[in-house]
Amino acid sequence: MVVEKIVLELEQRLRPIRHLQQSIWIFDIDNSRVLWASDRALDVWNAGSSEELVARDMAADMSATVANRLKQYQADFNRDSSKNFQEIWTLYPDDAPATIDVVFSAFTLPDGRMAMICEAIGQQSEDAQALRSAEALLHTSVMITLFASTGEPLYRNPAARASANRSSQTLQQRFPDLTVLQSQDVSASEEIKVVAPVVTSAGKCWHDITARRCLDAASGEPAWLISEVDVSRLKSTEERAQFLAEHDILTKLPNRNHVSIEFQRLIDNHLSSGKSGALIFLDLDRFKNVNDSQGHASGDRLLVEVSKRLTAIADGKHSVARLGGDEFLFLFFSADRKEVATLAAQIQDCISEPIDLFGRKVVVTPSIGISLFPEHGRSIDDLMRFADLAMYAAKDAGRNSAVIFNQAIGKALTSKIRLEQELDTAISEGQFVAYFQPRVSAESNEVVGAETLVRWIHPENGLIPPDEFIPAAETSGAIAQIGKCVFEQAVKAQRAWLSQGFNLRISVNLSPLQFAEESLLDDLFEILRQHDASAQDFELEITESVLLGHDQQTITKLHTLVEKGFRIAIDDFGTGYSNLAYLHRYPIRCLKIDRSFIQSESAQPIVELIVQMARLFKLDVVAEGVETDEQLAVLQRLGCEEYQGFLFLPPVDQQTFSDMLHKGKQLAA
Repeated sequence: MVVEKIVLELEQRLRPIRHLQQSIWIFDIDNSRVLWASDRALDVWNAGSSEELVARDMAADMSATVANRLKQYQADFNRDSSKNFQEIWTLYPDDAPATIDVVFSAFTLPDGRMAMICEAIGQQSEDAQALRSAEALLHTSVMITLFASTGEPLYRNPAARASANRSSQTLQQRFPDLTVLQSQDVSASEEIKVVAPVVTSAGKCWHDITARRCLDAASGEPAWLISEVDVSRLKSTEERAQFLAEHDILTKLPNRNHVSIEFQRLIDNHLSSGKSGALIFLDLDRFKNVNDSQGHASGDRLLVEVSKRLTAIADGKHSVARLGGDEFLFLFFSADRKEVATLAAQIQDCISEPIDLFGRKVVVTPSIGISLFPEHGRSIDDLMRFADLAMYAAKDAGRNSAVIFNQAIGKALTSKIRLEQELDTAISEGQFVAYFQPRVSAESNEVVGAETLVRWIHPENGLIPPDEFIPAAETSGAIAQIGKCVFEQAVKAQRAWLSQGFNLRISVNLSPLQFAEESLLDDLFEILRQHDASAQDFELEITESVLLGHDQQTITKLHTLVEKGFRIAIDDFGTGYSNLAYLHRYPIRCLKIDRSFIQSESAQPIVELIVQMARLFKLDVVAEGVETDEQLAVLQRLGCEEYQGFLFLPPVDQQTFSDMLHKGKQLAA
């Protein structure tokens, strides 16, 4: 039925009520136009005649929010034609705002379509704030609902109505997991803030919820006022990041982070029931030869196959993890030495079976170290250390063998103790030297900063790499003093380069133990003062483990550093716990993507995820360990701002770095 015919029929049917002293009009929701209006309604719409008003096409000036709200009304009327809704609406006849209180009711048109009859029951206050509040409720994407204390919905704004799976959805149906909202004991002054699953028209979603007790303005009865923001995408990203943080990208096995928490929990549970077990440390013999001779793709395939074989042996009864490189852990819930020996032999036989690497058969053998609990210890750290020592004993015995830790092996710890004793001498004699690796713009290949790295120049043994002395320094407590020495050298270098015309931001690593030192702030600020340096020229790199406690002392310390001018960066991002919460809870400015992601082609989606996440939180991104032009090209395509790695320059001493600056070293585009 054409619109003109419908208008004519309505005019004839409703003629007796045209002159009522009430503003009433019929609105065609499908076509966004008024089909009939009373004389008083013409004043509301600032129309000279009914024909003029009916001729107006309102679709062009109607926002998507208003259109969606009207469709919500129509859907509800189709389900129950006895329903009506009362809301404050602002109309814009001739672009002049007119705010009125309107009751909307179902009205079936002659052609059977559902329209609505609109009755203006009062002009609203001219108070600007009140008018804007009403408009904001209509147009905001925040879902706002008022529930009666019994759970029935009293009011939903358009966003909340669109999200509800039905108009009558109750509090209990909306938030089935939030029993706190069903309690009558929550005080009016208490505001509940939580991220929780919600039942919506799109299924189960995660919403950031704020709820408080209040009184219904219409009845004065107790009610719940609840606002919701959909954070499902962020939650999904967080869960994915959490999985990636606890699992190895290549093999999908649990990684070192998972081991430190979950393996310890399993060991504790096993010991509490009076049982014992074994931790098996597995290292592949001459794995480096496969990488060097056949390439990293073959090495990766080998590691994946080994992980599958170990998982098959575990058969869901025991736990397997990859620590990194070619190192695996196997948690065996039996300490019977005969059973342990049998399992070790089974692992050796299984791993030693030929592996097909792109058409070439390769045989690798494992060296296995074993520690027993509770015989050798109860903590995962002690058990890993003893199993590691036993594994090296297996390698010394000719590889492809299994060794259980014993006291003789323990004597190997004496060398570590000797190393710890030498640290004090090294600090006092200035044997720790700051090296610098350029941070480079991925777009222009210009040096924009440098990361400070510590090296130990031993008078007898020469250059000792950090992975050999840092663990000993952390165990002995010398790491704080070493960090202080390195920071001072970094400050001196920055001041020297600045005087030569190179304004670089220098980043310095803070170990978790150094960060925990009470004197950290005083030490850093005093060094800056002594050398007339500014904190704004320095970035402090911390690991994700520093943020795990969420304690007030950590929060206060970070904010104090930022207030003084330091930037805070997360080092090796992605290898830790990667909880998105701390990216907006703490004053983080930069994420440094761990080299393991950069150097693995299969990890490119992870790198892209981190870059996108950094954009979301407005953080800078630096890629570590860039070694090839192909890796750099990927980073440039993904929009990573900076990189560092051997492709540009390995870590070098201050003089070599200065020479590089003066030569204007820059990669060819």
